[in-house]
Amino acid sequence: MPAFNPLSVILKDHKLDGTNYVNWKRNLDIVITSEEYKFVLTEVCPELHEEGASDEQISAHKKWKKADEMARCYMLASMSDVLQTQLQNMASAYDIIYSLKEMFGDQGKAARQTAMKTLLNTQMNEGANVSEHTLKMMSLLNELEVLVADIDGESQINIVLQSLLDSNENFWLNYNMNKRLYTLSKLLNKLKGVEKLQPKQAKVNLNEKGSSTKPEGKKKKKTQKKNKSIDS
Repeated sequence: MPAFNPLSVILKDHKLDGTNYVNWKRNLDIVITSEEYKFVLTEVCPELHEEGASDEQISAHKKWKKADEMARCYMLASMSDVLQTQLQNMASAYDIIYSLKEMFGDQGKAARQTAMKTLLNTQMNEGANVSEHTLKMMSLLNELEVLVADIDGESQINIVLQSLLDSNENFWLNYNMNKRLYTLSKLLNKLKGVEKLQPKQAKVNLNEKGSSTKPEGKKKKKTQKKNKSIDS
């Protein structure tokens, strides 16, 4: 069994019982990502030939086997006794996840549809903090990733940019014209930089507006005074 990990308490307190597959899968993802075991769900075990295997190949094979064993332990230890008995003889962590998907996949499908609808309908509100909004969008995208929704990196960036206010249109145009390639983290940092400039720009515009209206007021006052003299 895995050594004690504070994150594993998440799984212990929310064991899979068949009705909570989506939440269990999300918690599992957090734990095995933290422990760097998640790659066994997406990568095939490196082949190890009996003759001529290099030290690097042997090391990669051992690393995958160890990670797979630990991931299996986390999965089995965090499910009900009935499911544990049913799945404990599965050869790999991937086999366990595949079987669970077959059994409870409809829960994931419904949750995936709801999360996708929420993502596409989320728009930044006027006056909102662009960093907080971007983090919210990143959280929704991460939830969809956990639910096995396949959204490529470029599409993720486009979805976030399209959710921003019209005041960020120049950033959007610059991104498209210069064919930028950002990760979500880099996009967040770039938008933070833009956000820092916006208050300064707003202040400049306010000063310009004030300087244009003030002289008009003075001029109008002088004109009224002159007219009064003529009348008298």
